[in-house]
Amino acid sequence: MPFPPSRMIHFFDASNEKMRAKLPDIAAKADIVLGNLEDAVPVDRKVAAREGLVTVGKEIDLGGTQLWTRINALDSPWCIDDLTTLVGEIGDKLDVIMVPKVEGPWDIHYIDRLLAQLEAKAGVKKPILVHAILETAQGVAHVDEIAAASPRMQGMSFGPADLAASRRMKTTRVGGGHPGYLSMSDPTLDADGQIDASVARVTAQQDPWHYSIARMVDACTTNGCLPFYGPFGDIKDVAACEAQFRAAFLLGCVGAWSLHPVQIDIAKKVFSPPVDEVLFAKKVLEAIPDGKGVHMIDGKMQDDATWKQCKVMVDLATMLSEKDPELKAAYGF
Repeated sequence: MPFPPSRMIHFFDASNEKMRAKLPDIAAKADIVLGNLEDAVPVDRKVAAREGLVTVGKEIDLGGTQLWTRINALDSPWCIDDLTTLVGEIGDKLDVIMVPKVEGPWDIHYIDRLLAQLEAKAGVKKPILVHAILETAQGVAHVDEIAAASPRMQGMSFGPADLAASRRMKTTRVGGGHPGYLSMSDPTLDADGQIDASVARVTAQQDPWHYSIARMVDACTTNGCLPFYGPFGDIKDVAACEAQFRAAFLLGCVGAWSLHPVQIDIAKKVFSPPVDEVLFAKKVLEAIPDGKGVHMIDGKMQDDATWKQCKVMVDLATMLSEKDPELKAAYGF
């Protein structure tokens, strides 16, 4: 599966002419731009969004930035027209089709077969890839089968808002933690063995998405496709957005969605490996070219397992350096 720079998938409303006009500047900063046709696009603008994306594919130069789309749900009245129009009109420009609310492998089988027919009809030479959004309880239950459902499977994104609704979770937040989801230290007891309420108990907010994201990462990496974190809804809370993105990065996600230009910079910062870690990883690979044996480097033990970790870091840094001159200089390539 191709793995070009994928730190952020930047969503835009293709029905908005002003937003389309800004795309060349956005594309210079973002790794992926995605024309959204589904949620956040009102019913009376569905057709305009589809037509606007066709205009983008035909008329706007995005440089080396990938062009994706999120189609409407498979059970919606717009999905079939989304696919037939986009493949027929700009199938040669479209890299990935993102499919919302994927419940199981049967959804991917349907998309796979239909895309093959539409590509043949339109004369599209490069297969359009498929990206599933994991946003229902049934989807999480079938995540391994979804990841293995088609050679077109580019990856998956984690959709916390719809997943929360599907699970009947009691939160209105889109991503991030929740102050009610926490762990608490044991109480302090007084001399009589009773709880001393005057002594505050230590609490720590927990991550309600950890299990599901880790399952998605395992399913994707097992099947050779790419895991992404999805949206973080509170645009103003940049600190919490960075924390959520970083948790996903550490678990193995390669990128996240950006819903506003400010989140492009956050994703770029988080999903680009830290400079000091890349420099250390380069030192390890240079000192142990074959990855064999046990070595002490800067007071840290290194063996074949840590060598592999370092290679993951350096390979990612090398790829990102090809797109980002600032990173290339910082990493010393």
